[in-house]
Amino acid sequence: MSRTGGAGAKQRLMSEMKNLRNEKWIHFEDDESGNLLKWRFALMVINSDSAFNGGYFKAEMVFTDDYPFSPPKFRFLIPITHPNIYPDGQLCISILHKPGEDLMSGEAASERWSPLQGAESVLRSVLLLLDDPEISSPANVDAGVMYRDRRSEYNDRARATVEKSKKDIPEGFEMPRSFEPAPPIKAENDDDFWAESDEELDFGGSDTGDEDEDQDMGDFEDEGDEEEHDGSEEEDGEDDA
Repeated sequence: MSRTGGAGAKQRLMSEMKNLRNEKWIHFEDDESGNLLKWRFALMVINSDSAFNGGYFKAEMVFTDDYPFSPPKFRFLIPITHPNIYPDGQLCISILHKPGEDLMSGEAASERWSPLQGAESVLRSVLLLLDDPEISSPANVDAGVMYRDRRSEYNDRARATVEKSKKDIPEGFEMPRSFEPAPPIKAENDDDFWAESDEELDFGGSDTGDEDEDQDMGDFEDEGDEEEHDGSEEEDGEDDA
């Protein structure tokens, strides 16, 4: 019996899908009203250092009513030659294995699925695995040997897969070239704006203020002349005495 009753799983998946729709590296071709327990989407590899750079890889994830206590299942819908991808598109990756430590495989519990993980954690791990295969325990032995011993051949096979995947890009959909947001458009120089700014920054007083200031200075000088004149008359009077 499901520990979430199904409703809890769907509610969480709806929230996770909504957040993932805002990411550039995943594209859901259907709307949100689809089957929440079975996702169809494409993962995009935007990494110039990756052999799979530019790929548009269709995939699906299947969840149970017991999610997130049980891990989802993941598989690519296009054949990919890769050490950790089985011929049917499923992956050999620790995060998709049931919770708990596995003594047989040597996987620690922290490497495997736990209810604290989510769909985004799985998908990011898949993208990382595409770029950096784990060849010590390959799902595709031939691909593992090719990656180790004949890297140029492996890279050629990867590029061929990328070109084939581009045929699945929906009409009108533009592949992102970077995960970074585009820089803001630089504003053009507006001469009228700067002219208005210069006028606003004119700290000089008004013409009326200048006239009042000149008048005050004139009155001050007149008073100084009168005081000097009075002082001269007093000195003349003292000399006559």
